[in-house]
Order: sequence, then structure tokens, then C-alpha cells
Amino acid sequence: MLKPPAGTNAVVLVLHGGRERGTEPVRRHNLAYLRMVPVARALRAPGVEVWNLRYRVRGWNAPVLDPVEDARWALDEIAGVRPGAPVVLVGHSMGGRAAVRVAGHPSVIAVCALAPWIVPGEPFEQLRGRSLLIAHGDRERTTDPARSLWFARQAKTVTDRVARFSVVGDGHAMLRRAGDWTRLVVDFVHGELGLRPMAPDIAKAMREASPRGLDVPLAASRR
Repeated sequence: MLKPPAGTNAVVLVLHGGRERGTEPVRRHNLAYLRMVPVARALRAPGVEVWNLRYRVRGWNAPVLDPVEDARWALDEIAGVRPGAPVVLVGHSMGGRAAVRVAGHPSVIAVCALAPWIVPGEPFEQLRGRSLLIAHGDRERTTDPARSLWFARQAKTVTDRVARFSVVGDGHAMLRRAGDWTRLVVDFVHGELGLRPMAPDIAKAMREASPRGLDVPLAASRR
């Protein structure tokens, strides 16, 4: 947990990736967990507390859905210790899927899903009234960008605040353009929390009618 020095007004819950199945514990040196550490650190801001959740086990493990249960537990914990604080979810891969699954929690105002693992029939009604940003690399080999595009289109039917970016030249690990991924996340999260105006490219994508705004190439330099 990364606490701001002068009190908490909002919380960001970061959810790392994992596997379809796996009951082994998630250790601190787990690569999927470590990949989100710099993202969590970049999200720090005055009044913003960042929780980088480490799941109990590595797998999605249907029908149990272990990371979903862990994320719900974390949201309930946040609501208990930070009552009334808005929460933005940031999830990568399996964590992106977990994030959209728990988006209906009363504390959640927005979801940022990075290279999310989406399957046909993924529920989306829980996103009603929330903001959603999806980003997917065009060199993705682990999760399917076509499915995240489908999901963005479905989400657009229940909320008008949806944007999806294609990160040209990068893949699932988000390493080739790590700084661009991080800046996109920070701009979206801090914009949703009212810390700064929403970045122009994100705001424009959200204003567009579907399918425009749902397959926007992420510029090499957004500053």
C-alpha cells in the first residue's frame, strides 16, 4: 500500500495478471505482480492511496474465480478503512478481467484494463455508470485484442465513457513502450479522480460514438 502523506481522498486498486489455472501462492517475486509495481508507484499523487493487490493464488480457477474474490475482498477492505472514497481499478491481463468483473462495487467509479483477458460472453452490465479505458498492444500473443474490442463495444451500450487504444509495436508484457502505457494509465486515473483535466486524446475517444474511439492508435508521444 502506498499512502499519501497528507490524508486519503481516493484509492487506486491495482490488479496483476496470472494464469487460467493455478493454485500455487503468488510470491513477492512473481513477475506478473512485479510488472505492476512501477505502474502503482507512478499513480501516487496528493490524496491518492494506491493498493497493489497480490492474489492468494496464481489462477483464475473457474468457477471459483479466485482473483475476483480477492479483488472484492480488497474493495470491501477499502470501503471499511476509507469510507466514501472513490476507487479506480487498474488491471493487467487476468487482472483486467477481474477489474471489469468487480466494477459494479459501489466504490468503483472507473476501470483501466491493460491487455485484458476477455472471453466470449464476458458480462458488461456492471460497468453501467462507470468509465472504462482499455489498451491492447497490436503485437499481442497472449490475450486477444479482437475480444477486448468486442467488449468495449458492449460496454459502450451501458456507459458513454468508454475509450480503447491500440498500442502499436508492443505486446502483452507492455515493455517496448512501457512509458507510454504508464502515462496513459496515469492520465486516465488522475483525470477520473479530478486531479487534472482528462488528457485530450482520452477525452476525444470517449466523446466519439461507437465504434470510433474504440480502436485509437496510441501516439508515440502524447506530450
